[in-house]
Amino acid sequence: MSQTISETNFQFPGQTDFYRGKVRDVYYLDRQIFMVTTDRISAFDIILPKPIPYKGQVLNQIAFEFLTATADLIPNWVANAPDPNVIVGFRCHPYPVEMVIRGYLAGHAWREYQAGKRTLCGVSLPEGLRENDPFPEPIITPATKAQEGHDEDISREEIIRQNIVPEKAYEQLEAYTRQLFDLGTRYAQNQGLILVDTKYEFGTFDGKIHLIDEVHTPDSSRYFYADGYEERQERGKPQKQLSKEFVRQWLISEGFQGKEGQKIPKMTDEVVKTISDRYIELYEKLVNRQFIRGETDDILQRIEKNIMNTL
Repeated sequence: MSQTISETNFQFPGQTDFYRGKVRDVYYLDRQIFMVTTDRISAFDIILPKPIPYKGQVLNQIAFEFLTATADLIPNWVANAPDPNVIVGFRCHPYPVEMVIRGYLAGHAWREYQAGKRTLCGVSLPEGLRENDPFPEPIITPATKAQEGHDEDISREEIIRQNIVPEKAYEQLEAYTRQLFDLGTRYAQNQGLILVDTKYEFGTFDGKIHLIDEVHTPDSSRYFYADGYEERQERGKPQKQLSKEFVRQWLISEGFQGKEGQKIPKMTDEVVKTISDRYIELYEKLVNRQFIRGETDDILQRIEKNIMNTL
């Protein structure tokens, strides 16, 4: 198998801080950040034991593609991408919420609905919906951004009441979220896909709201194939998905949902290769061109060299 990146531990001239997320390692240099997308994979907010070949490259390149494509809609943190696994950009001050937006009843929303809940993050859900049915209109279901463990659902009202985000700024985040989702929906339609749900993160740079992190990748977004969607719904069949949901479904089938006392199932080489192939498939379907595999003989040396060349 190709070499993978489980983690990075660089020290760059002028480096002031470092943060390791579930998937990304972030290096801070005063007003700049270097975001390295590793091959780690998480599900149910748990990092799984084996990295996935080329996953980091796929996520990084899709993110760069869509951040570039949305720059006219909202300012974002990106400056350039000096390496297949790296984006360099502005050091924004993040809002501690994820703006989750859902066009269809799927994933976490379906699991909550199936459990009998008819309100999600303060949003009322209509009766009589089936899994993967569209909502009358997209709904925003925010989550608090946890440093460790599970992100937590939260309502718009609680965000404002607790001043997690000031009301005026939060209203702008909602507006940007809907605009970005509309753009992503139209782009997906052109590729024969349905953008089911996604999440956006925002921060401020020089007092102005910026889109941060990444957008419309399989780690933050769920896609259905449009072809055959209606027929599958009518027959009550599972939708053909192009997202990380297949990883969650595999874990669920093996008895794991990230709950206390549950054991992560064994990730065989076959499972790892299947996940890698699905990520590459999503890249090629989403950006409509062949995925070019970056050099993997010594990924860490390559990344460090390419970042140093930008300093």
